[in-house]
Amino acid sequence: MAWYWWLFIFFMMGGFGGLANAGRQALATRHERQLQRIEAHRQERLALEAAQKPPEPICGCTHHLAKHDKAGKCHELVETPTAWDENKKPVRFEAGTCNCQQYVGPQPLSQVYADELTDL
Repeated sequence: MAWYWWLFIFFMMGGFGGLANAGRQALATRHERQLQRIEAHRQERLALEAAQKPPEPICGCTHHLAKHDKAGKCHELVETPTAWDENKKPVRFEAGTCNCQQYVGPQPLSQVYADELTDL
């Protein structure tokens, strides 16, 4: 069989269009995987940054402990409901002071010590 018959069969089976489609699909898949890899790396970096932060001192009222004085009174302004509808849902709010008292329980540890789980 002559070489031109092979060339004719090649073009009848899709020719370079099939190769181009396969290449395009491979590049699209590679691009999607690269984007997934970048997103996973970003999530890992954010998780590591969050793990390095010390815990923030927050009262039970969700305000920072810097908003409390030495007596434990909170000085943050909050919205207090003043009017309700027929379903007992607040309709109108006014600014008021927070009525909480500062948490006076044990302070969180600055560092946690844990023994190794494996024997040497």
